[in-house]
Amino acid sequence: MATRVLSTLPKVLLLNGPNLNLLGRREPGIYGARSLDDVVDGLYEESALLGLRLEHLQSNSEAALIDCIHATDASVVVINPGGLTHTSVALRDALVGVALPFFEVHLSNIHAREPFRHHSYLSDKASGVLVGFGPLGYSLALRAAAQTLQEQN
Repeated sequence: MATRVLSTLPKVLLLNGPNLNLLGRREPGIYGARSLDDVVDGLYEESALLGLRLEHLQSNSEAALIDCIHATDASVVVINPGGLTHTSVALRDALVGVALPFFEVHLSNIHAREPFRHHSYLSDKASGVLVGFGPLGYSLALRAAAQTLQEQN
């Protein structure tokens, strides 16, 4: 019975790009000490409280992220594209192509870092961009996704 209830909830696709699997180990002074698994576990709990179903994929492969976007039945996407932020027109085209609202998340403030990190190929198409909030940025993006879905209904 619970599965039926959960399956009727709107789905949010959470994508994490290259190197985010190293969260908690890679440059903790910049990205924090929490692992991606810890962050995502908290987001699963929060999504349930918000009346959302969360589906998560982390991949170091641009192609896997694009294939997931193309195949999704989610209503909203939350994405931390990692380094693909600054390089991937293909990821941008995939998100634009499925015509879903999406929220771009970055743990660090990319505008306060190296100049090559200041440009995002996704930001101008995103419904919102959260930078520099650490893992809280994901939580804020989930709340924004829930509000977006409420406004659509």
